[in-house]
Amino acid sequence: MEAYKKVMAARAKGRATGTDYLQHVFTDFTEFHGDRRYGDDLAVVTGIAKLKRLPVTVIALEKGRDTKDKVARNFGMAHPEGYRKALRQMKLAEKFGRPVICFVDTAGAYCGLDAEERGQAQAIAENLMEMMALRVPVISVLIGEGGSGGALALAVADQVWMLENAVYSVISPEGCASILWKDAGRAKEAAECLRMTAQDLLEMGVIEKIIYEPQNDFSKIYDTLRNDLYDAITACKTLNADEMLERRYQRFRRIGVVK
Repeated sequence: MEAYKKVMAARAKGRATGTDYLQHVFTDFTEFHGDRRYGDDLAVVTGIAKLKRLPVTVIALEKGRDTKDKVARNFGMAHPEGYRKALRQMKLAEKFGRPVICFVDTAGAYCGLDAEERGQAQAIAENLMEMMALRVPVISVLIGEGGSGGALALAVADQVWMLENAVYSVISPEGCASILWKDAGRAKEAAECLRMTAQDLLEMGVIEKIIYEPQNDFSKIYDTLRNDLYDAITACKTLNADEMLERRYQRFRRIGVVK
């Protein structure tokens, strides 16, 4: 499939959203709210749950379903309080020894004036720094769009996985085309240049795993993820914290190295 067709698939109406994964992959999900500084950002859904019998902390960027829900959740573009809410739960997970699982689906962090006034850049930077040092296993799964720092703020992990039709990039194809060629109509060309598909990113070592989508039957994807996440976290838990942190650090040091 052409890169831009995958972009369209990642954005498609009816595609499973973050809360769908929380409901179908896990059991006993209990949602937590607020960042204890400003408020509650509905674009970020987080709480504790069980993965099979294993207690975990789960975090999902949620775009919403119908128009009213999308507006309430700001189309999945989180404000600073959303990232701070996520970080608060990650630090609690570390305190109680719970693995962290993130589901990423966003065009990017919200870049409005109010978000900037409340410290958007700092909130994202704090997440990047703190996630690198979390002493519990972290796995991030890109389930739709993975846009720029808004996605990376929940993707500093021991392993990063992508669905077959998800995309992950520093900028949208439309934004890239507008900057490079002053023509958003060249988005298809930009998508190819960005190498933003799961297949490209696996080849470059940016991600570890592709979750294939069997004819958009998300029930099968939920079952696959449940088993694969449990196996991966069980393997991570066999490492001591220092070894796990060193592997996480080296994972990111390897990205972009040209031999």
